[in-house]
This record gives sequence, C-alpha cells and structure tokens, in this order.
Amino acid sequence: MKIFERIFKGSYLFDKRDFKFRLKMIMGLRPGNLSLYEAAFIHRSASYLLPDGTRINNERLEYLGDSVIDAILSEHLFEKYSNASEGTLTKIRARIVNREELNRIALSMGFDELLVNNVSTDSCVKNLYGDAFEAFMGALFMDKGYKKTKKVFINRVLNKYFNLEEIVHTDTDFKSLIYEWGQKHKTNLVFECDEGYDHTQKQPIFSSIIYLNKEEYGKGMGMSKKEAEQEASKQAWMKVNEPSMAN
Repeated sequence: MKIFERIFKGSYLFDKRDFKFRLKMIMGLRPGNLSLYEAAFIHRSASYLLPDGTRINNERLEYLGDSVIDAILSEHLFEKYSNASEGTLTKIRARIVNREELNRIALSMGFDELLVNNVSTDSCVKNLYGDAFEAFMGALFMDKGYKKTKKVFINRVLNKYFNLEEIVHTDTDFKSLIYEWGQKHKTNLVFECDEGYDHTQKQPIFSSIIYLNKEEYGKGMGMSKKEAEQEASKQAWMKVNEPSMAN
C-alpha cells in the first residue's frame, strides 16, 4: 500500500513514520526537513495549493536536483579520469544522466511507491520517476548540503546501479551510430518529427520516425526532439544489427 492514500483539503497526508523509514533506507541518513522530501514526490499533475496560494509540486526541486547531479558527476569524473578530454567527460556524464537511466534508477529505488501523481496510464510517463529522482536529489541537497548529497549519490546510486568502466567504453549515442552506419552503407537517412501536447502533464511531447531509404526503421517519443530522435535511432540501430541485416 502506498503511503499517501488520504487527502485533506487538497493536500496529501503521508504516513510520516513509514515515509521516514523509506527515506532512511534510500539515503542511509535520517531525513531532517521532511516537508522537502514530501514535495519532491508530488508530481505537477497532483499539485495542490496552500492557503497562502503557494503551489506544491516537485518542479522547483527537480530543477535544482538536475544541477546538483550535474555538479556531483562533473566533479567526480574530473577527479577520476584526470587525462580525459572535456568532450569525453561530457559524453560519460550524459550517458549516466539520460532520462532512461534516471527512470531506471528511480524505479529500482522504489520511487513508484512514493510518487503522488494523477497521470493516466496511457500518457507518456517514462520520465515521471526520473524527474522525481532529480527532485529527491534537490531535496537532499537542501536538507543535508553538498558533501553529504555527493556521498549519497556516489555510494548509493553511481556505485550501486552503474558499471562506470563499461559506460566509459560503450558508445550509446544511437543517433551518431545510425548516421555512421548510414554513411558506411550509403543509405539515405531521414528523420520525420512532430510536436504535440500532453494535456495530463501540461507540456509539449515530441515524436520522431526514422526512415532508411524511405523505409520506416524506428519510432520514438520524448519530452524533447532530441530524446525522441534518440529513441527512434536506438530502434533503428537494433534493427540494422539483427543477424539477418548485419550480413
């Protein structure tokens, strides 16, 4: 059972004892300002207003957490790979903080049992939990400061859910890979992109189709054109590398 089932005057009532326990299991620390973490798990689709008109959701903490994660990773990679170029470090960081990976981490950490949302099951929700992870990191930073937040991220996220050496030696920029494949095989490659609007999440949503020699090879959706093209490219890359295609 989730820990926020009851609602009173529009606001969500968390079972604070259970919530504190789950946060401690995730962080390895006792949470201080519990209201920060509560806000981190309120998706904008479930926003509510305080009597003074303040809107409560995790968007501001998500913005902060995104910057905090970038700072922690940038510092960690800079120290760990002292001979790597700026471009190489940027690529490594991007492979760790892409939306697919953040969503995977959040689900592995049980964020689906903590997040309050009113998003319908047929909406594009693949970023929902990754966004909550960023908001959680923002709340952790505000509550515990940079040093403790970095320690939690490195020990309980990066070292636990990633094989950093594998990431360093693996190229996952599928758009670049499929372009290189197309050039090698003298294939005409075209992206067809479209922009729509998700009324549930109240934000634009993008779709992309990739054609190789006018034949559809992949489809993608995302909260940005780049994300949609990457998803379509990934499908195309998997298809051209099937045994029947590779030969």
